[in-house]
Amino acid sequence: QSEKRLIVVLESASLETAKVGGEYVLLQADRHRDRIKKLGRDPADYRPDIAHQCLLMLQDSPLNRAGLLQVFVRTSRNVLIQVDPQTRIPRTYDRFAGLMVQLLHKLAIHAAEGSRKKLLKVIKNPITDHLPAQAHKFITSVQADASLTEQLSRTPVTDQPVVFVIGAVAHGSISADYAEGSVSLSGYPLSAALACAKLTGEFETYWRIEELRAEHTTASRTDK
Repeated sequence: QSEKRLIVVLESASLETAKVGGEYVLLQADRHRDRIKKLGRDPADYRPDIAHQCLLMLQDSPLNRAGLLQVFVRTSRNVLIQVDPQTRIPRTYDRFAGLMVQLLHKLAIHAAEGSRKKLLKVIKNPITDHLPAQAHKFITSVQADASLTEQLSRTPVTDQPVVFVIGAVAHGSISADYAEGSVSLSGYPLSAALACAKLTGEFETYWRIEELRAEHTTASRTDK
């Protein structure tokens, strides 16, 4: 719980299933507009592609490959999902949607048939039960008081976990009552996926991921 890593919580992700044409689907604005309107809801809020893009950015990042990233997803329907660092997110949206339908109905996705390892699993709320108690926790916002660089100079996290909450939404702000403050990743509004990429990139630099990997590679060659 106390080892150094970046913990990202994708908040308010639009991952909701419904039965359409005899099968369960992941509701999406462009494909299921009429069904969403019948539910009395705004189709613009149904953007599961945002969570897909975010997860691709996060799971593919050098930070994750270095073993320094942990991802959680909390849906707009208050379902909490834990993502194993070894999870490879499907490249195409349709395959991702199918995977999410399976996850939300079976509550877990295993690494392989017969395997006990769960790559994705639905876990119990609240999210704070799964976060290190001593970790600093921030929410990202373009209107934040401090930039990420400023915040890291105030509260260095060189050898400890740190939590950032990113809204997996197209527009509007999110809230997280467990966050101690807000941090801006840019003076410009960013898409959720770009925010994920920028955040992981900043910590790859902050924790010298590429430098340490190069040093390790050089040392390995020398040993041989």
